[in-house]
Formats: sequence, C-alpha cells, structure tokens
Amino acid sequence: MGGQKGIAFFCKYLGEQNELITVSVKDNKTELAETYRMIPLFSKKRIRYLSPFYVFQIKKILRQKNIKNVITEHPYMAWMGWWLRKSLNVKWFVHSHNIEFERFRTLNKSWYKLLKVYEKWSYKNADAVFFKTNEDVDFAVNNNMVKKENAVLVPFGVEIKEMPSDRLIQKRKICAQFNIPENTTLILFNGALDYKPNADALSFILEKINPLLLNDLSFNYRIIICGRGLPAAFNDLKDYHDKNIIYAGFVGDVIAYFKAADIFLNPVVRGGGVKTKVVEAIGFGTTVISCETGAAGIELSVCDQKIKVVPDNDEKEFVSAIYQCKDQHQRTPLSYYEYYYWGHIVKKLQHFFKD
Repeated sequence: MGGQKGIAFFCKYLGEQNELITVSVKDNKTELAETYRMIPLFSKKRIRYLSPFYVFQIKKILRQKNIKNVITEHPYMAWMGWWLRKSLNVKWFVHSHNIEFERFRTLNKSWYKLLKVYEKWSYKNADAVFFKTNEDVDFAVNNNMVKKENAVLVPFGVEIKEMPSDRLIQKRKICAQFNIPENTTLILFNGALDYKPNADALSFILEKINPLLLNDLSFNYRIIICGRGLPAAFNDLKDYHDKNIIYAGFVGDVIAYFKAADIFLNPVVRGGGVKTKVVEAIGFGTTVISCETGAAGIELSVCDQKIKVVPDNDEKEFVSAIYQCKDQHQRTPLSYYEYYYWGHIVKKLQHFFKD
C-alpha cells in the first residue's frame, strides 16, 4: 500500500539523518529497518489504538533513550503523542497521509464525522503536522484544523536522484517475459486491487478505455495490470486475455514494470490523498495519464510533460491522451528529483527537532 511505503521510506531517510527508534506491529520484519531500530510492540488488533498499556511502554522507551521528539503516523494514535508530550515535555508531530475524515467521507463511511472531530483535535494540539500535499495543507488551514505556521509540506518521495538509464533494458525483459514485440506500447496500471477505488479504476480501464483502443487495429499496445488482491468477480481477467490485457498479478519487482512502461494510467477518482504510484511512475521515467482527482497533490510545476491530466471518468479524453503520449519519450526533469527525492524532503525537517 502506498501509505505503508511512504512510512517505510520516510523512516529510512529520517534514520539516515537522525538517531531513530520506531515502534511497530509485531509481525513487521525488524531486519528490514536498515537505518534505525525497530521495536515490534503493537498487536495487529485494533485495540492497539486505544490501549494505555502501549503508551506506558513507549514512555519507558523515551525515558531510557532520552528521546525529545515523537512522531505519530496518521492521527489515530494522536492521543498517545499528546499524553507523552504532556508527561515528558517532548515535541510531538503528526505525520498525516490524507485528510482522513475526508477520505472516509468519500468512501461513504457514516462515522467520518466522529473522526473529523478527533482529527481536528490532534492537528490543533501537535507542535506541527506533516502533510503530503499543498491541497491538504490548504484544506486543514482553511478549515481551522491547524495554524498555518504549524502545517508543513512533506510529500511522498522517490529514492532516486535522476531518471534511470535502464528503461529500454527493462522493457526488453518485460516484452520477452510476455512474448510480445519490443515495439509494443506498454501501458501499466498498478495498485492494491482489493482497495475499492483501485478496483473501480481497473473496471474503468477494462470497460471504458480498452474497448476504444481495440477499435484502432493499427495501434500495437498491451495493458499490464499489476497488484495483489484482485477480487474474485474479475475472474483473474481471463475474459480479457484476447483483448490486449495482461494480468501480471503481484510482482516481486514492480520497479521493473514502472521502468518498462511507456504510459501509466491513473483513473482513480475516489479515496483521497496523493496517489503514490503516480509519484513513483514519473520518477522512473514513465509518462502518466491521470484524471483530475487522481492528480491531486502532484506538484505539476516540476513534472514538465511527464503527466497529462484529463477530466474524471472521461474515457475519450483518456484515449486521446494515450495516442498523444505513445510516441513521446521526454525525460523526467531534474527539477522533479530536486523536489521529490526523499533525502531532500527529510533534510528540510531537521530544524523542527530539538536535541
């Protein structure tokens, strides 16, 4: 999931520049924490969000290690951060990945109003809130959820500093893997397919976009679908095998697919937050075609021609954009990496942390 990747990368680069200890659920692999120490404390049960047992355990860790800064991911454990700040005089930050109540409102969850009250309280009481997009910053400030001086932009980033040089090599490998000609235009869609906004986007590709592409017999293309959790109703996409659709499933190295693809499709219209796969796709040199909702939070000024934004749910504009992009091979500009490289993002936060 994009949010999980965002936390993992944030911690990796934060740990490169600071002494960092994280507290996580027990089934996380601690050996993957390369730059920091991970303590697997939390149960996976939802009671972990409410249990006072955990906050006393964390308080003990803070005292033993003389820790002065605490970050809570999402607003859900904000009460713990608030209590630790009050009892130990530490600085407390909330790392927000979406305006959560808005995300659940768009998903038609009836309890979003209760979350709204709690989320607003957590942002107001934190020393600062790290938001993923300028849109979230503006929303929180304009809705009196946080003071402007306490709202900090910390975008989802990429781990590379320039466009990769092995894109052609990776395309040849993927084409050979699926036994298709190397001059085929590769179109990619990737995501957790058991997440309804992604499943709806996949349906839009299969039922709206692809039929229009099939009408053009001169266009040599394949749409590759990557991701875990494909709902059973899609029947492993067996009905689309003869319709230029390739279902790769969960792949061990999705980066290879990003590099190989000529075009990445993002017709996601619900769910909120920045679409991390868009950030990654552009970083790996792939041109993105996105609906307006799916492009929310992307800093378009640093993307140059690497993203085309079309109206939501407009299959004709999507197809028109595909034709426009299929022979374009512009490089991702260096300004993109200056803005989105994780090392640069985390470095800008250092002045917030007290010794």
